Amino acid sequence: MTDREKWKRDAAWRAAELVTPGMVVGLGHGTTARHALERIAEFLRTGGLEGLRGVPCSIQVEAEARKLGIPLTTLDEHPKLDLTIDGADEVDPELNVIKGGGGALLREKIVAQASRREVIVVDEGKLSPALGTRCPVPVEVLPFGWKTHLRFLEKLGAEVVLRFASAGEPFRTDQGNFVVDCRFGPIADPHALARELDGRAGIVAHGLFLDLATDLFVAGPVGVRHMERGRPSPV
Repeated sequence: MTDREKWKRDAAWRAAELVTPGMVVGLGHGTTARHALERIAEFLRTGGLEGLRGVPCSIQVEAEARKLGIPLTTLDEHPKLDLTIDGADEVDPELNVIKGGGGALLREKIVAQASRREVIVVDEGKLSPALGTRCPVPVEVLPFGWKTHLRFLEKLGAEVVLRFASAGEPFRTDQGNFVVDCRFGPIADPHALARELDGRAGIVAHGLFLDLATDLFVAGPVGVRHMERGRPSPV
């Protein structure tokens, strides 16, 4: 295991300690969130989380959770979740994040908005002074007329690239949509950009998760730090 993978695991394991019996928990998508999934399954096997149920953020996570023996439910049955543990691609000093590198951004955002507590787990390489400094903003678009969004996104300042799957076809989300990755560079006003994206017909979701994260567990060579929204920044 590389140092970075160990840090991801350590952050996820610390976040998993927030889960208590009887909770309904959002199960995030991605390699870091996978460590939390495995830790929750371990707690279940030892009898420590009776009555727990999970809401997966993707079809892939649903399959992994079933293999691990985690009882599942849906947002229709439980429209308010106790907490969600998820990863991120980039985190700014206010705990705003960019997500969607794994392509599950729409379901992840729906689950995040339904959660009383949105817990983000990362290694310290994901910390950034401003969103967009390290990674592009994924934007999920309907396949119908998707090219009409390119000029709109470029006018907002983005370099836009259609995401492809390994087979050479456009990547498809669980909803069958395309993802265009938009490199803006450091974003001066993420909220203003989010409003522009939210107002465009055909854009289904974007990877700016603003004012949603309540907690951040970040791991590095000095161990795991727990940050909360409104408290001193990890950057």
